Amino acid sequence: MTGTTVAKAVVTSLRDMGVRHVFGVPSGGWVDYMEALRTTDGIDFVLTSHEGGASFMADICGRLTGVPGVCFGTFGPGATNLATGVGGATLDRSPMIALSDEMPEAMRSRVTQMGIDHQALFAPITKMTTRLTAEKVGETLAEAAEVALSGRPGAVHVGLPVGLSAAETSSPSPGRVTPKAPRQPDAAAVGALVAAFGAARKPILAVGLGAAHARVADKVIALAERFGLPIVLTPMAKGMVPESHKSYAGVLFHALSDLVGRTHAEADLVVAIGYDPVEFNFEGWMKDGLAIANIDVEPVDIDTGKHPVLADVTGDIAAGLDALLALDVPPKNWDLDVIAARTAELFGRLSPDSNRFGPCAALDVLRDVLPEDGIMTCDVGAHTHLIGQKWLTPRPGTQIMSNGWSSMGFGLPAAIAAKLCRPDTAVCTVVGDGGFLMTVGELATAVREKLNIVIVVFTDNDLALIRIKQEKKHNPIYGTPVRAEGTIGGPSLFGVPVVTAADPDALRAALVDAFAADGPVIVEALLDSREYDALVLHKDKP
Repeated sequence: MTGTTVAKAVVTSLRDMGVRHVFGVPSGGWVDYMEALRTTDGIDFVLTSHEGGASFMADICGRLTGVPGVCFGTFGPGATNLATGVGGATLDRSPMIALSDEMPEAMRSRVTQMGIDHQALFAPITKMTTRLTAEKVGETLAEAAEVALSGRPGAVHVGLPVGLSAAETSSPSPGRVTPKAPRQPDAAAVGALVAAFGAARKPILAVGLGAAHARVADKVIALAERFGLPIVLTPMAKGMVPESHKSYAGVLFHALSDLVGRTHAEADLVVAIGYDPVEFNFEGWMKDGLAIANIDVEPVDIDTGKHPVLADVTGDIAAGLDALLALDVPPKNWDLDVIAARTAELFGRLSPDSNRFGPCAALDVLRDVLPEDGIMTCDVGAHTHLIGQKWLTPRPGTQIMSNGWSSMGFGLPAAIAAKLCRPDTAVCTVVGDGGFLMTVGELATAVREKLNIVIVVFTDNDLALIRIKQEKKHNPIYGTPVRAEGTIGGPSLFGVPVVTAADPDALRAALVDAFAADGPVIVEALLDSREYDALVLHKDKP
């Protein structure tokens, strides 16, 4: 690449990497990049209502495409707003490149309007933070992409000094960037894994987000079937194992986790496969003294004073699983009929309460209307704990949540990005009325982009998860009602029609119409939040 500007080189490099959308709110320093985006085929700028929404959208593009999502924020408040979703990408393990304005070198040590140290701001919430120079545009962006994609994925921040955009550069575009291949695990560690598994009478498989990234679902299921093993999942690993499979034993940490605990309490070894404690620390659910054998791209993170580590296979997850699949030992001592009966009890207790229109009934209707290959994103709240256990998820990526970061306001921007990445796929989001208020302005983005997404708002006028915690402590309900009564208000918001439903039949009719619409539609389900009380925040340890 010769005779071009830094702005054009940045945009061309991102396009050649496979980036199709850059999300953000523009600044004066971003104008040259905007013009480069306008005049470059195959990549577009998406104006968002808030930089936090932009970073959530970039997170989801990274998850769904395998190419780092890209977002932008300006000095000071733009960057701090962007930081919410940047931290989310890092702890939810999504590849992202976060761009921000930065002061020119002469002003970095000066007191100036909107001036803070962006390198210091982003360092704790990214895998790496760096700064662009005219000499190394392609090289810097390639390094950022490789770091974002490799190991446990996450965000990388790249500062763009103001004034650099118009400078000339000959830095070449890096083209498509791939993650570093995981290293082959140590032979001694694999030997310890084989020995620990061979000696165990009732090992259980605990499957996490890293296993989904490694695309080892077939090997996990084959291992369970070969040795007759139960499988528990972390919430963001949903879809790795069908809920109908005889080995399926439920999701850790979410609704009715005490029922899931009946199974893992019987285990004498946990075989952790791509298990990332950012979702739920091992000590939060494993009984004291229970041993572990870990297979992941990172070393195990556990209290070794409570849990003996019999093997720690670090590197290629598939290689560790292959070593177990090659074992010539008889099936283990689990009764999978008992596991199936527990799973049936679990889903039975998640059936709707016939005496009220609650979230269980609403989710059943939505699951029936949404096509199997459709994508449902969700926000954070009591409904997340219900979705994590109840929602039937045919494969990873069809249910999208934030669990490592767990930021309210995630659901709507996530659905917008999912629809941009998968325009021919039905997309919806489930949000509580509290979380909905946090990013409701992104409805304007959905209208501007003409996206047919269905926003299902669970209206109960209640921050239910916190209210339940207050009541468990016998505290008065305080600060958790979203409003005294009523609905989110009006027949439309930001030009998006609002349809209310107070029973399952009305909800079904509204959803069918909404998925057939030309643009975004809000379907407000007027629910009784008391159904959550008996289902969420159960003890995980026996």
